Amino acid sequence: MMRSIIAPIVLLAALLAGCGSSAPLSKHDNFSYLYGKSGAQMPLQARVHHTSPERSRVYYKLNTKDLLYKSDGGGGPFHAVVRISYESYAAFGSSVLLDSASTIIDDESLDPSEDKELIGSMDLRRKEQRSFVLKIMARDLNRDLQSTVFLRVEKDGTGGRQYFMPVDTAHGLPLFSDHFKAGTVRVRCETCIGKTLTVKHHPATGAMPAPVFNTSSTSAATTLPADSSFNVSVDADGVFTMDLSLPGTYRIAADTTSEADYCVYSVADAYPLVVSPDDLLKPLRYITSNQEYDRIAKSGDIRQAVERFWIDAAGDRERGREAIRIYYGRVENANRHFTADAEGWRTDRGLVHIIFGVPTSIYKTDLAETWIYGEENNLMSLNFTFKRRNGSFSDNDLVLERDPLLKGAWYRNVESWRNGRVYQN
Repeated sequence: MMRSIIAPIVLLAALLAGCGSSAPLSKHDNFSYLYGKSGAQMPLQARVHHTSPERSRVYYKLNTKDLLYKSDGGGGPFHAVVRISYESYAAFGSSVLLDSASTIIDDESLDPSEDKELIGSMDLRRKEQRSFVLKIMARDLNRDLQSTVFLRVEKDGTGGRQYFMPVDTAHGLPLFSDHFKAGTVRVRCETCIGKTLTVKHHPATGAMPAPVFNTSSTSAATTLPADSSFNVSVDADGVFTMDLSLPGTYRIAADTTSEADYCVYSVADAYPLVVSPDDLLKPLRYITSNQEYDRIAKSGDIRQAVERFWIDAAGDRERGREAIRIYYGRVENANRHFTADAEGWRTDRGLVHIIFGVPTSIYKTDLAETWIYGEENNLMSLNFTFKRRNGSFSDNDLVLERDPLLKGAWYRNVESWRNGRVYQN
């Protein structure tokens, strides 16, 4: 394995291992850990990039501050040892392992508190040019902690979204989000060299999802129709630059006759974090009345008014601050996991995650997720089913099947928040 240090970023070129055996995915697998605490302890980011119709790579990123560095004595050097592996399956619930590979990262540092990004890649086999599910795992071998990410590898034409990858300006390293603050972004697409691409801008919408019981209204509105368009030219290295000065969605089409495209999003500066007064205010809409929300929005100091709301709800400052920590922690977690055409906290899964917390069980298929709070097959349990939205620009956009029977549970949990009582931490 080669290792080279670039600025504060470490680029790791992983060696590909052969196929191996592993327990297959199952329709009975519980995926609740994907959105729970373990992933937050060692966040793993990953993305797939097709460099040609026949060749693909899976990129991954970890932060050194989330790893355990150990010394063999004498005060250094310190080593973090991580196994990166992937497994591919035809679909969720498949019993057939298509392929697997793994590599070991041994990162050496004289300062174990140093905060660096560990970025690496592995070749990805696509023998039959079919779509499949990719399970990427990172295990910190110094403390036996694992983080897992699932990606859908699409069988797209050469204009499909996984042929595009945003990269940093300084070193051309991959970026692991398609959401950026206003400015410019560089994107790589090797199959687009020399082409002129059409980009359509869709303005941002502030629409919010309806409560889980409101069947007369569905989830937050999809992206608005395009209000402008422009062209970008791809250079000889397969790279082009885009201006993201307007908030909203930028939809890039390599071929105007195809529905295959790639989207980047211009979002608030702090995303996915909750930092600004506006970030604090808007998610409160889920648990406040119209009058309360307007009063806080029109106050001279929104941040202070939000804090006062929570202290009043909890009954004292300490409990109020704990409620703030948990509530906005869920907002940030929703942004990391559920962002699609809208920020994660404004999606249906984000709504349920914020109000109800991490489910007891999550079951996944290629097109849907089922969340269960409580014991399965118990009449007192709560079930939420999310299905992929037709026509969405993102494959992470799932819509809740709303149910009037969830009305009581919704108001009980909202009232708990308003009283400063939190069932899950």
